[in-house]
Amino acid sequence: MGGISIYQLLIIVAIVVLLFGTKKLRTLGADLGESVKGFKKAMASDDNKTGEVKSVEKNDKE
Repeated sequence: MGGISIYQLLIIVAIVVLLFGTKKLRTLGADLGESVKGFKKAMASDDNKTGEVKSVEKNDKE
């Protein structure tokens, strides 16, 4: 009742495609994918650095 039906979602997608065009949406999707990929890579890099710090602290205590 209060949710979005599949038909309403299709109409919204059609309007977005008409406004921006498929080429612009494809470029936007690729840019968004690269951003997410970079974010995940940065998070993994941060986790590795945190693990190194913890291992150094652990060795210092011994």
